[in-house]
Amino acid sequence: MKKTLLSLVLVFVSVTSPYICAEDVALKADHPNRYTVADGDTLWDIARMFLTDAWLWPEIWHVNPDIENPHLIYPGDEIVLTYVDGQPQLSVQRGDRSRTQRMTPSQSVRQGDRYHKLQPKVRISPLTSAIPAIPLDAISNLLTTGSIVEQHRLADAPYILSGTADRLIFGPGDELYGRGEWDDDTAVYGIFREGNVYMDPETGEILGFEATQVGAARVMSRSDDIVTLKLTQVNTDVRVGDRLMPTEERRVESTFYPKAPKECVEGVIMTVLGGVTQAGRSAVVVVNRGLQNGLNVGDVLAIYKSGNVARDRMKGDRVRLPAERAGLLMVFSSFDKMAYGLVLETEEPLRIGDVVKSP
Repeated sequence: MKKTLLSLVLVFVSVTSPYICAEDVALKADHPNRYTVADGDTLWDIARMFLTDAWLWPEIWHVNPDIENPHLIYPGDEIVLTYVDGQPQLSVQRGDRSRTQRMTPSQSVRQGDRYHKLQPKVRISPLTSAIPAIPLDAISNLLTTGSIVEQHRLADAPYILSGTADRLIFGPGDELYGRGEWDDDTAVYGIFREGNVYMDPETGEILGFEATQVGAARVMSRSDDIVTLKLTQVNTDVRVGDRLMPTEERRVESTFYPKAPKECVEGVIMTVLGGVTQAGRSAVVVVNRGLQNGLNVGDVLAIYKSGNVARDRMKGDRVRLPAERAGLLMVFSSFDKMAYGLVLETEEPLRIGDVVKSP
């Protein structure tokens, strides 16, 4: 199975929201006028240096037409703040590292053909990679292996019956037997295991079943409903009972456009991945809103802490205090009724049940 994980790059485009203009973008009081990009930076961190709301960067980003790929920012580049007609404008000045090029052949040299004259070509690319939009290591596994499916899809899928060797756990190169209803045209299957079951804490509705890919196997032979497979890839231990489903080339989002949702969205944090109840910066959370609610990849949501309950000594009752904004998250994977989000900013630990809404 071929799986490709692209470097995540945040593209700042000149497409503006009809509700926001440059005049509405607030600069931080202690913002720099120039900043030199360093190794380890992310575009979100740089935006936070200049702006009160980092996701509004596109509103004042100036694309220099004289620079190739001006949306890509490299270590050594300089981010410059200027003013045009009294309005702030950010632009990039290329540093030496982004101009240093690597030349690699795009045509392999033919061996053993003494009469064929080759015209070699080269592909030129920067030695330094563009900085990522967000911490890639926090979500890379979910981008390629995490999926939400209907319950019946896993329950009805073929399963690992046993191995050719007498054991319960398998590794790369092992052969095993699967049983079920098979697609005759499918030669490679992903191996999946049921993960979390997500229930809407507000309505009790089942929103989705997490299917985590633990490996992949290739069909070797078929005999009625029994298929012999060979493990070609293992992400973690593969076990008897794991389900087999046809793999598909899932499109990996390599470009994020930070923006407010087009529709008003309000929900709650259902789960913090990793088996914990609190979340900090770079934590992955699950929210109970998705594509059906107008929540798409790249949408930014504000996070609000539930207000504490205070005792009113004057009236003798208890009252819940208003929710306070405590951070921001960006959706990186959205399904029909739920979505995965990465916490980009937080002032205090976030908890399951905290409210998320359009910023």
